[in-house]
Amino acid sequence: MPAFITNSHTRRSFLRGAGVCLALPFLETFASAKVSQVAPPKRMIFLGGGFGFTKDTFYPEAAGPFSQIGLTEGLTPLKRHQQDITLISHLTNLGATDPHGGSVSYLTGANVSGTAGKRFFNSISCDQLAAQHLGRDTRFASLTLSANESDGGQNSGHGPGHSLSWDASGNPIPGINEPRELFRTIFANPADSRAEIDARLRKKQSILDVVRLNGRAMKQQLSRGDQDKLDEYFQGVRQVEQALERQAEWADIPKPEADFPMPGEGLTGETEIRLMYDLIIAALQTDSTRVVSYRQPVCSMLLGMGVSLKAHSLSHYGFSETRTQASRARDQKCTELFAHFLDRLKEAKDIDGSRLYDNCIVSFGTNLRSGHELKSLPALLSGGGAKAIQHGRHLVLPQKDTPLANYWLTLLQQAGAPVDRFSHSTGIIPELLG
Repeated sequence: MPAFITNSHTRRSFLRGAGVCLALPFLETFASAKVSQVAPPKRMIFLGGGFGFTKDTFYPEAAGPFSQIGLTEGLTPLKRHQQDITLISHLTNLGATDPHGGSVSYLTGANVSGTAGKRFFNSISCDQLAAQHLGRDTRFASLTLSANESDGGQNSGHGPGHSLSWDASGNPIPGINEPRELFRTIFANPADSRAEIDARLRKKQSILDVVRLNGRAMKQQLSRGDQDKLDEYFQGVRQVEQALERQAEWADIPKPEADFPMPGEGLTGETEIRLMYDLIIAALQTDSTRVVSYRQPVCSMLLGMGVSLKAHSLSHYGFSETRTQASRARDQKCTELFAHFLDRLKEAKDIDGSRLYDNCIVSFGTNLRSGHELKSLPALLSGGGAKAIQHGRHLVLPQKDTPLANYWLTLLQQAGAPVDRFSHSTGIIPELLG
């Protein structure tokens, strides 16, 4: 059951930017409904872009509180939030070996092309591990968002069409890649009757039953390696079954009512990102989900800024002043949009009247540092959901190449997930705590 369902009272809402960017005062209605839950739940949000930031103008030279060391050019748009952000240095994704591999292993830590006996291997992403523990009581265990870019994402620092999320079998999870689709997911109730929904679910289950029976008969004739592959396949089948079971459980529970129109089609770049951010807020406030990952567009954002270079080409900025300036402008646009998201989290009310921000753990980062550097990835952390983490500083970890998986493990534990290990982690990051 959801923690709460929104009431029918309609508060003032309006659209900005020619009907494409949402303002959020209306979301207070979501928090005004009667609730049975005393304490608001923890939420986790994983945001990622591609190809890192400009080395000389984004990263602080010194560690310490931002109130003392100041903010770099690239971080300046976050000035109003400087006491609520932490930039962490010396994190390295030990599983990443190909700078052109994009974000394939950003949330998993897997060495996708270096596993013996496998041409490609990935593992569960940390957002999906979080969803197993935080998403049990919501309509969607997690929301996986991606970007609708014409090149499929290859020039944005990502694999073609990939989101950041991978399931328990190491298979890619397709992402919702436009605001209109995300709106439908959160708010649109199916027109079909319960009987029609049940019939459709039964048909899908019967297909899975046939697949399972045929697979078991085939397994006896397969080599050990092929049997392992079939077991992985059946694990995927079980995940589909679980998704069907969840659909059946929620079929009689209406989705929350939207207090604003469905977004238009064809939104790209900055407009797309702002609107996706606003819809993430709506999804969290209505308790439709408690875990979100969002692989953001880069190329379309650059086009909207008047930069014709692809993000991959822009990463080779060292030999061109024009490219360097464009890279610096891109950095500021990314942090400007992140600041917008933090604004919205702080404005939005949670079910107990507190700020939604106070119950969220938000990580924003990239799969590379600068150019094609795989070491010391940037990790911007915010949100008040990790009560033991003190913000307002640039934290340089004492150990170079601290596993990125240690960072994810620390955040998972701060969210209350009962996990002791994740991917190639060697432990939590104590310097983040206290």
